[in-house]
Amino acid sequence: MLKQQYDFILSSRNTLLAYIGTISEKDFLTDNSSFGRGSIRNLLVHICQTYCAWIGERALGFKQEFLPFENYRTLSDCQAYFDRVDEYIGLFIEKFNGYEQQEIEIDRSGVALKVNALKLFTHVITHEFHHKGQIMSLSRHLGYMPVDADIIR
Repeated sequence: MLKQQYDFILSSRNTLLAYIGTISEKDFLTDNSSFGRGSIRNLLVHICQTYCAWIGERALGFKQEFLPFENYRTLSDCQAYFDRVDEYIGLFIEKFNGYEQQEIEIDRSGVALKVNALKLFTHVITHEFHHKGQIMSLSRHLGYMPVDADIIR
């Protein structure tokens, strides 16, 4: 079930990334303090960092190095980061397939939390969609017409 749901996420994400490919490099990097992390690039990197922190590091135990937003200059750089996210999600799905209710003990800023795999998976994908909405709104403010990147479209 997690694999099928992530396939829906990938379809939506690929639509979003293709749309972002139509945005100028200048607008891709333009900061706007009304949108959380400031720019489309920053929002994409933040989405990846969140997957890598919760799934890669906390759930799977892979040590992460979180580089500054400025290290990701282009959409291609961000797409490469999403490739790593996809690898982690693949490993997570493989590990917890059929065990979605299994609790995972994770560390969150020095506090031990127990969450099941389904809740953790839901947390990261809803986080992505929250910021996807910000990206669409930010692009509209920059003069673009967002595409429909919903799961059902």
